[in-house]
This record gives sequence, C-alpha cells and structure tokens, in this order.
Amino acid sequence: MLRLEKITGKNVWDILKLCVSEKQKNFVASNDISIIEAYTAITGNGYAFPFGIYEDDTPVGFLMIGFDTDDYWEDAPLIAKGNYNLWRLMIDSHYQNRGYGKEAVRLALGFVKTFPCGKSEYCWLSYEPENRIASQLYRLFGFVETGEMDGDELIAILKL
Repeated sequence: MLRLEKITGKNVWDILKLCVSEKQKNFVASNDISIIEAYTAITGNGYAFPFGIYEDDTPVGFLMIGFDTDDYWEDAPLIAKGNYNLWRLMIDSHYQNRGYGKEAVRLALGFVKTFPCGKSEYCWLSYEPENRIASQLYRLFGFVETGEMDGDELIAILKL
C-alpha cells in the first residue's frame, strides 16, 4: 500500500538515491535540489512539506507540497499567495508505470485538504509544456491550466 512519509534524517539518504530516467531529467528537479529548496523555504519563513513515497517499506518516489510564498521567492505567481502547491512529484525510474504517480497525487491532495497551514481556495502546480504525461495525470484530478506561467512552466489550478 502506497504511503507518504516525512523526510527525516533516517530516510533522507534513501530518497536522495531515487531518480527519474535520463529523458525525464528536464521535467523535474533532483531530490537533493528539492530538499535544499524545502530547507531554504522553511528558513525563509515559508512552508514546505517534503515526503518520501513508499510502497510498504520501499522508497519509490518523492513529493513536496508548499504553501504561500517565502521571504526570498521573487517573481512568485499570484496564485502562490495563500494557496497550496504540489511543488514536486517524482517516481523513480525503476518504479514507473505502476500507478504510483496517480496514487501519490491522491495522497498529496488528501494531505492538502487537511489544511495544515490554514484554509485555502486552491492547490496549484506547474510543469513543462512538453510534459504531456504530467498534464494528463493532473487533469485526471481536475487541475486546469490557467494560461499563466511560472518561469517556463504552465500553471494549473484545482479549486479545493
């Protein structure tokens, strides 16, 4: 059964070993960069929730949820203010095509809907325009592209 587990000193090294295929590396930051970004968001008065994705005791992926903006996030999209975002999602190349991505999004949205940082109207995310697999996955959950961009990535939102 798939579950999310907070990143701690006990599991961080297992999560850092996970990676996507070579052809997917342009679509998602590596887990070390993501964990560094979580740390800098938290120390900059922001919120980040990094999780390992586990099938029983086996780490199969990583996801991170954010909320609002932090002191150092310049050029944040307007949707970021006061809303949750699915900041990162990756499934290790050895565990793809097993439905883990879909289940991980379901678990992430379940976490968001507990409103750990307070009520919010939206959950948002962004992805590379060429990443059709991500686009299809997020549409299954009701995310709708807004036409806005976060850097080079398309923004999609889900009303909570």
